[in-house]
Amino acid sequence: MSTPPVEEKLTRSAEHAKEAAVQTQEAAENTQEAAEQTQAAAKTTAKATVQLKDSADRRTELAANRTVFAAERTYAAWVRTGLASLASGIGAQKLLEGVVPFWMIMSTGSVLVLFSAFCFAAAVWRQIFTGAQPPHPDVRQLAPAMLVLFNGFLALVSLAALFGLWFGKMGG
Repeated sequence: MSTPPVEEKLTRSAEHAKEAAVQTQEAAENTQEAAEQTQAAAKTTAKATVQLKDSADRRTELAANRTVFAAERTYAAWVRTGLASLASGIGAQKLLEGVVPFWMIMSTGSVLVLFSAFCFAAAVWRQIFTGAQPPHPDVRQLAPAMLVLFNGFLALVSLAALFGLWFGKMGG
């Protein structure tokens, strides 16, 4: 037969074992909950990663669109400058007549008209040869053939104006 202190020790050990089993069960439940939370967080992170990638791709596309629009504004500025220079070169003849010597009128008008032809050529050059192409913009770019045709016509008009300036009638 067991002695009372031994039985007491066995009873306490059994109680401790039960408590340890309960604590182990609670730890297992907590671990299971933590695993489920980790799984949910992983799914959320995966969704956020996809959305972030889509967002970055969209920002890249929008940046490409802005690049295309900026190039078109630059093209328009070159053409606008060329047209203003052409008009100034043609108008210089009438505006400066009788004010400055004839050679100065001819040189000023010629330089302005030649500058207009340069602007028309530079507009096409800058639009077609932009360097690195933007990554797949959503917007369509101006057709290079149309640019060459339109600006070629404007350059011919400039040369005709220069011809008219040099060989046209001076005075009324």
